[in-house]
Amino acid sequence: MSDTRMVIPLKRAELVLIGTAHVSRESINEVREIIREEKPALVCVELDESRYASITQQDSWEKLNVINVLKEGKGFLLMANLVLSGFQRRMGAELGVKPGEEMKTALDTAKELGIPYALCDREVQTTLRRAWANCGLWQKCKLLASLFASAFTTEKLSAEEIENLKKRGELDGMMSELATYLPEIKQTLIDERDEYLAAKIWASAPKDSPSRIIAVVGAGHMQGIKMHLEKIAGGEKSDDVSDLDRIQARRTLSKALPFLVPLVIVTLIALGFVRGGADMSLSLLTQYILWNGSLAALGAALALAHPLAILVAFAGAPITTMIPFVGVGIFSGIIQATFRKPKVSDAQTIIDDVGSLKGFYRNRMTRVLLVFFLTNLGSSAGTFISASVMAGRLMAS
Repeated sequence: MSDTRMVIPLKRAELVLIGTAHVSRESINEVREIIREEKPALVCVELDESRYASITQQDSWEKLNVINVLKEGKGFLLMANLVLSGFQRRMGAELGVKPGEEMKTALDTAKELGIPYALCDREVQTTLRRAWANCGLWQKCKLLASLFASAFTTEKLSAEEIENLKKRGELDGMMSELATYLPEIKQTLIDERDEYLAAKIWASAPKDSPSRIIAVVGAGHMQGIKMHLEKIAGGEKSDDVSDLDRIQARRTLSKALPFLVPLVIVTLIALGFVRGGADMSLSLLTQYILWNGSLAALGAALALAHPLAILVAFAGAPITTMIPFVGVGIFSGIIQATFRKPKVSDAQTIIDDVGSLKGFYRNRMTRVLLVFFLTNLGSSAGTFISASVMAGRLMAS
């Protein structure tokens, strides 16, 4: 049996699992041929409603309101999603293949033959939010570094290297590296989705009569899906995956941090008053404002933000740091979107633009996200630097 095709006998159906590489021309052809040959009772695909809309609806990005995204606190999630999409798009561009084209082909072929289909993956926003919530501070820093390194790398993969990604030996090596470097991320992006996909495939299978179904998934999920399906079929586990749709409660430190930071700043300024009176207290407050505001403004400037957005970053950072759950990047991003309003053309080219750093800056929609992200990053750096500087002065006094 090939590395990309697996037949799994279930109690009420026989499942043909097709493993693909998401930017593989060979995978597209294989999916089309197998569905036409097998004419299954059902076609399952590794897509959720959001990604299905993004690859089938030409105007899906045009409907996006980036200001609402920031107000809803989803700026980072959107940015991470775009970075991942851009990486896949850039790989596919080398081969003339759009990311997810094999999934779209599976759906198009099913529709052409009048075969029912099911979207079996977990919502991408849920996956990203669970991945973020499952990480500690150090893991989050490593995740951000990995995202941006993958986003703007100039490394190119050949068609042969893409096809090798479907081979089990290559995949085992990649999964092992991911598990070592970012075990929490591997658990959320791979292991949990193996379980989720298996449960949804099982639940979608026809129950009235024995039949054959086809599931099109990334090759890296094949072994995990097989293991979970066998456990469900054997009665060892349930197909209820509602727990995997929930966002984990934040860790104690993560919950406390937004309150601890302003408490530390206020305490340092108060200690300055005790140690050196009003003059020292005012001096410490000035240092806090200058460090926090200046680095937030620098972040906005590095994103080539509108001058007013830079000014808002400077003035707002020292204030928003003292207000839990509110980041200055929301305000600078909204100002950027208001005065440099994204155009329809930006929405139409966004997936192509996120494949390069130049494109990120050129596109007005992603520029808003850059302003949001770099302003928050600058403010965070300014907060910790100012706290260190203030503590140093107090210890020296």
